[in-house]
Amino acid sequence: MTDSNALDAEDLKIVTLARSARARNAVPEGAAVRDETGRTYVAGTVGLASLKLSALRTAVAMAVASGAESLEAAAVVTAAEGPSAEDLAAVRDLGGAGTPVHVAGPDGVVRATLPAV
Repeated sequence: MTDSNALDAEDLKIVTLARSARARNAVPEGAAVRDETGRTYVAGTVGLASLKLSALRTAVAMAVASGAESLEAAAVVTAAEGPSAEDLAAVRDLGGAGTPVHVAGPDGVVRATLPAV
């Protein structure tokens, strides 16, 4: 378990944005990533008949499509245990193996911070 109070303001911001995306769109997950310039990208789960993406992979895709070259951090708000291996791989592909992924429950409390390995 990670103490949410130990996170810096920028990491708390992406957790809050991820939680807001989940609630606003009534989707299973919300996610946010911060790129190397400090820009944030926020997404919810995509559940179309022809396209299914987790919130975290959608946020990474949005960052890539917007020209991000790296990630500083990621956050996902989910009722699940944590992100899938595919989600962590997407963060790692853009941010590197050491990119922190903050995993919070629907209440916004950070349960863990994982490296994108």
